Amino acid sequence: MSTHVFGVRHHGPGSARSLLDALETLTPDIVLVEGPPEGDALVALAGHAQMRPPVAMLVYAPDDPSDASYYPFARFSPEWQAIHYALGRDIPIRFMDLPLANRIALRRRAREEAASPDAAPSEDDGAEPSTEPAEPWRGDPLALIAQAAGYEDSERWWEHMVEERRDTQSLFDGIRTAMTALREQVEGELAQDPPILDRYREAAMRKILRAAEKEGFARIAVVCGAWHVPALEQRPSQSEDNRLLKGLPKVKTTATWVPWTYGRLSYHSGYGAGVGSPGWYDHLWSQSGDVATPWLIKVARAFRAEGLDISSAHVIESVRLAETLAAMRARPLPSLAELNDATQTVMLFGESAPMQLIHARLIVGERLGQVPESTPSTPLQEDLRAQQRRLRLKPSASDQSMVFDLRKPNDLARSHLLHRLRLLDVPWGRNGGREAGKGTFKESWRIKWEPDFEVALIEAGRWGNGIEQAATAAVVQEAHRREDIGQLAALARQALLADLGEAIEPVIEQLQSRAALAADVLVLMQAVPELARLARYGDVRKTAVERVDTLLDGLLARIFIGLPNACSGINEEAAETLFGHIQGVHEGLQLLDDTRLQAQWQRTLSQLADTQSLQGIIRGRCCRLLLDTGAMDEEGAARQLGLALSRGNAPGQSAAWLDGFLRDSGQLLIHDHALWQLVDQWVCQLAEETFMQVIPLLRRTFSSFEAAERRQMGERVKRGPMVLGSTNDHPGEFDRARAEATLPLLSRLFGLEDGE
Repeated sequence: MSTHVFGVRHHGPGSARSLLDALETLTPDIVLVEGPPEGDALVALAGHAQMRPPVAMLVYAPDDPSDASYYPFARFSPEWQAIHYALGRDIPIRFMDLPLANRIALRRRAREEAASPDAAPSEDDGAEPSTEPAEPWRGDPLALIAQAAGYEDSERWWEHMVEERRDTQSLFDGIRTAMTALREQVEGELAQDPPILDRYREAAMRKILRAAEKEGFARIAVVCGAWHVPALEQRPSQSEDNRLLKGLPKVKTTATWVPWTYGRLSYHSGYGAGVGSPGWYDHLWSQSGDVATPWLIKVARAFRAEGLDISSAHVIESVRLAETLAAMRARPLPSLAELNDATQTVMLFGESAPMQLIHARLIVGERLGQVPESTPSTPLQEDLRAQQRRLRLKPSASDQSMVFDLRKPNDLARSHLLHRLRLLDVPWGRNGGREAGKGTFKESWRIKWEPDFEVALIEAGRWGNGIEQAATAAVVQEAHRREDIGQLAALARQALLADLGEAIEPVIEQLQSRAALAADVLVLMQAVPELARLARYGDVRKTAVERVDTLLDGLLARIFIGLPNACSGINEEAAETLFGHIQGVHEGLQLLDDTRLQAQWQRTLSQLADTQSLQGIIRGRCCRLLLDTGAMDEEGAARQLGLALSRGNAPGQSAAWLDGFLRDSGQLLIHDHALWQLVDQWVCQLAEETFMQVIPLLRRTFSSFEAAERRQMGERVKRGPMVLGSTNDHPGEFDRARAEATLPLLSRLFGLEDGE
């Protein structure tokens, strides 16, 4: 009987290639792979024809699906290759680690003890240290070896020494020697008192290994993380491991396979065993010879797809430079560092910004895995997959832009699905609203599938077995929880966009009951924009929302009556809040296109604009809204502006009025010459001390303008004052002789006879 322990990196192409060579030489009778024992029942699915990595084994507690752990696999993962080696030869394969049933229970116990103020720290709580260790190697022990070898970090050292190598001879002997020496080096700090969870895990691994040995397998292959090799070869007594594992808490768990992405395989995503460049590792795994040329061809294609002019000569010169850099750095083959340097130098002429594209698309990669249809899943997951197939809306790890035409049944159904998923906390799509200039039937989305959505779907299963049923139940429950009528109105509109007819009525009922009790005008105003969108989109989507019109009539009547009092005697901060609410009500009324309500609103605005005791920002905004709707002509607006900016008013109030009138309206100031002159004259007549007092408010006003608008205003100021009453935008007197000199040429251009 012989046991062979192969220490690997969990996701490394060099480790995987070396492991396959070692297994072919050993021809084991059983393969033990580091991983949760709950996965033994799922391992056969790894060989299914529809299984395409990256995938992950998901193990969760059914009573709380958020209590879950993932075990990802890529096609270049050594464990994945070991699984396929065993399945292809009908060799028994088992996972070895501390069961997730125990690990989840330990996490729960640690949280409970941490939440208890009287609880003393427990040695066996399975929790991570509460503070960061002082020694940097405790977070990454391989850093000691990397530093000794002259590398800046362990990632680069392991990549050069293991993952990029082509010679697999004696690799695992070297890893065993290095890990043994490393654990001995830190023996005083770690080996004698390792983290309690590592002690549990290694004891559980040894227990499963001993069980395989007792079954009489002649040659046992063990595939585990390199750090655990000494712990599995230099074992303590069986009784000691049994005492350590005895009495550990456990919970019921469920396991399944879920699709994964290379982005989530990267350590930048927070995955503890992640790698920095999954896409590059995939390339290394797929290439047995030259790695530089195929990689740089991929780079060139990616740049060309973005419109960059990359020729074959660029690729050839980049390969030569990468190989030269590798030789200068004593590397047998170009690594990713040399290839990146060559790309930036030759293809991009030193520019670094386009390298972000290569990092996202190639170095990390956008690959999304696939699991077989027979994979165990919840009814909600099955319903979603069925709808994805029916609607031809395939999940993708890349960020995609889509525009739906809501007049088309398939696009409308897609919109409903994405909105329903958002209500279930599965934000597969981010809604960009209606496409500008394309009509109210256009809706834009950006969609990107994340692996975490699988857990969210499992959690949402408590609401129902179908997407529509679950979303309806979730909305109704949320409606009873929310108190704010603005939030309730937003929830009603979300239910409408999701076409949840059975949920809209309960939400409207809650909204009516809350609105009947609300006495604050500001609270009522918060609900108007969403209710107006609800009524407007109800017509577009052919969804009955008659009760919304009645509710809006009642709310607006109370707002029209109570708003003048609500605006009286308030400070600047409250006035700023009211500014936003007034704008929101106005935009809502514009959506409704109800002349009766708009006339009542205009009377309210006129009353506010004429009340001199109100904050200037409120009066200025009311005047502007009246001008925009045509209820006030330009002459009336100019009169109001002149009064607001007169010397009799305090400069602060004048500046506030101007802020309310002009905010987000740079084009009005640019094209209305009379308005420009009034503002210019008012600013010029301010004393220096007064100007310094009002300049913060003026800067806030002008900061709301677009950069191009501010630049155009600056150019106008540089040209000097404009002649009052002129229609041109140039300084000085109108030069009639110069203008008449252009008439002959213009006549010829327009085909006019002389004198016409």
